[in-house]
Amino acid sequence: MDAGDDEIESILHIAREVMVYKIPPLRKNEGHRANEWGDLTQWLWKGRMRIVEKGSVATILFEDGTTGELFAKAEYDTTKPSVEAVLDSSRYFVVRVEEAGKKAYIGMGFAERTDSFDFNVALQDYTKRCKARLNPPSPTEETPSPHVPTGPKKDYSLKEGQTFSINIPGREKKSGSGTNLLGSDSTSSGGGGGFGGGIPLLPPPPSSGKKR
Repeated sequence: MDAGDDEIESILHIAREVMVYKIPPLRKNEGHRANEWGDLTQWLWKGRMRIVEKGSVATILFEDGTTGELFAKAEYDTTKPSVEAVLDSSRYFVVRVEEAGKKAYIGMGFAERTDSFDFNVALQDYTKRCKARLNPPSPTEETPSPHVPTGPKKDYSLKEGQTFSINIPGREKKSGSGTNLLGSDSTSSGGGGGFGGGIPLLPPPPSSGKKR
């Protein structure tokens, strides 16, 4: 058994219906146009198209939708893509296929624009993953999480001898009402309990009934 047989095969995209066209040679270095292919209702072949990834290679397969018989295939190379969009439509492409070492160019068309959009997205996602494998980010280039502070940790604790005061709205600030969180011997002039600061205890709510 070959080592390649142990590689997992992943299906990146399936198009249930594609049309294949015989296209004329490219006469201008401007790109292909589908309106130069003749009658687009007269295709050369019609069937299923799959994009299959095995190992680090993706292959575009043109197969019979019922029997699975292979009509043509094209390896998708991210450095020199074998798929080119035409200039005058979003539903047609030119694909470079290979067989027995020979290369040929065929036209490919989708019945719906949504199918061609999904086809494009599948190839773009595969290209991004290939580039990420070839150029993994170094640890110093990793983007820090926005929820983690990047600066030095700040010390908000009170130092020895430091105090702060709390003002209650509607009450006059009395002298010496500062609260020493480190433990002050001063007591509240209002007799509000053992908090030792200027925060008086609120009286209990009035009773709704008579005291029993």
